[in-house]
Amino acid sequence: MTQVHDPYTDAEALSGLTLGKATGYQSEYEASLLQGVPRKLNRDAIELNESLPFHGTDIWTGYELSWLNAKGKPVVAIAEFQLSFDSENLIESKSFKLYLNSFNQTKFDNLEQVQATLTQDLSNCAVGNVSVKVFEPKQFASQRIVELPGTCIDDLDIEVDDYKFNPQYLENSTDEKAVVAETLNSNLLKSNCLITSQPDWGSVMIRYQGPKIDREKLLRYLISFRQHNEFHEQCIERIFVDLKRFCHCAKLTVYARYTRRGGLDINPYRSDFETPPENHRLARQ
Repeated sequence: MTQVHDPYTDAEALSGLTLGKATGYQSEYEASLLQGVPRKLNRDAIELNESLPFHGTDIWTGYELSWLNAKGKPVVAIAEFQLSFDSENLIESKSFKLYLNSFNQTKFDNLEQVQATLTQDLSNCAVGNVSVKVFEPKQFASQRIVELPGTCIDDLDIEVDDYKFNPQYLENSTDEKAVVAETLNSNLLKSNCLITSQPDWGSVMIRYQGPKIDREKLLRYLISFRQHNEFHEQCIERIFVDLKRFCHCAKLTVYARYTRRGGLDINPYRSDFETPPENHRLARQ
C-alpha cells in the first residue's frame, strides 16, 4: 500500500510567506514582494526524484495589471505567465498579487518595458524559465472562453460519504484487457490552500492511453481532494503520479484550470507526451 505523505512538513521553508498574514498593499514597484516556494519539498513527499516523469508549465493569467505611462496616465492590461515545470520554485500566489499591485502607481515608458520587468523578476523568483505576454485592451478578445475537451464524468450517479484524500480509490481501477485512448474531464476538483485552508476550485482534464480506467473510481478519487490542503501545482503533480502508479497509463496528460483569486488564475499542465494548449479560459474563470 502506498503511503500518503503530508506535504510541506518543513515549516521553516514556509514560515516567511505573506500568505495567511495581514499585509498592506504597496502601490509602487517592488520586486522583493515576490516569494518562491521550493518545488522539491512536495516532490519529495510524492517520491519524485530529479528525473521527473513529466514536462509542462504553470500557466497563470493576471487580470488586474495596471501601471502609469510616461505621462502618468493609467494603462490596463491582461498578462499571461508561463513558469516551466523544472523551475526551482513555484511562485506563491499572494506574493504574486502584491507584486502586480505594486505596478499601479509606477511609471513605465512602454508595454515592452513592463513585460521585460515582469519576465526578469519572475524568472529570478522561480529560478527558472518564465515567459510573459502582456495584452492591451484591444487584444482582450483573444481571451476566448472554451470548455475542457473530452467526456465529463460528473454526471455519474454515485453516493459519497468520505471526503478524506485517498489515492487507494485508484487501486484495481483499470481493465487491463481494454487498452484505450480517451480524454475525461471533471469540474468537481476542489482542494484547499495549504496555508490558509481557503477553498481552491478547479476543473481538470485527464488524457491518457493505456488500460481503461473505471470512471466511477476516478471520480471518487478526484472528489477525495475536497478537504486536502495543497497548492494547485502540487495537486496536479500528485494526480499525475497516482494515475501513473495505479492505472499504468502509457501516456498521460493532467491539466487543471482553477478559478481566479485576487485577479489571478493558476492552470498547471503536466504531460509525458503533449505540449501545453493555448491559454483560453473556462466560463467559470
